[in-house]
Amino acid sequence: MKKHILLTTLSLLLIALNQYALAQKSSAFRIGRLKYAGGGDWYVFPLEEPTLLKYISDHTDIDVDANFYPVNMSSNKMFTFPFLFLTGHGNVLFTKDDAARLRTYLDDGGFLYANDSYGMGPAFPRELKKVFPHKKLVEIPFSYGMYHCIYNFTYGPPKIEDWGDGKPPEGWGLFLGKRLAVYYTSEGDPPDGWDPTEVHGDPESKHIEALRFGTDLVYWALTH
Repeated sequence: MKKHILLTTLSLLLIALNQYALAQKSSAFRIGRLKYAGGGDWYVFPLEEPTLLKYISDHTDIDVDANFYPVNMSSNKMFTFPFLFLTGHGNVLFTKDDAARLRTYLDDGGFLYANDSYGMGPAFPRELKKVFPHKKLVEIPFSYGMYHCIYNFTYGPPKIEDWGDGKPPEGWGLFLGKRLAVYYTSEGDPPDGWDPTEVHGDPESKHIEALRFGTDLVYWALTH
């Protein structure tokens, strides 16, 4: 009987320890890569988030889970990610249900960072109108706190990739009340710089600049 009680106690202890370990892992900051329809390559460059998160882990006290997590808008798992990332080179299409669920996610405090990696063009702003028909993206001033919260970006988002059109990088936001809920970059492609330098042939200085910019985005999303 005593042996049975001991084994039961040990089993319960192991279960408790396993649950604790899972809870600890689930509490780590994760980024979800948002999947979308329309033909665009939502899955492009899957090393971007893990590389950024590894940098954040090495340079801040933020506890991270540095893995690549594809996220369907139709799945309730979307609501377990505090930060969603959407990128690509082509069309973006939200269904009516996608738009409703993304609106709920953002209304509940979630943060979405969208990046035009060249070719996403007008598609994302158009689809965002389905999510919030009566709101619009506004250009974020260089003085905005997100650009200065850990690292200082005097002129807003960095120009990591030059598409040859001579346009400066742009950073746009959609606010719910005073909270920045959606941030959108174009003409600069900061996430390309999150990739290891050999992926795009970026110099180390651009790589570090992009990682620092991503760190500011994550910190701002977590604290505001």
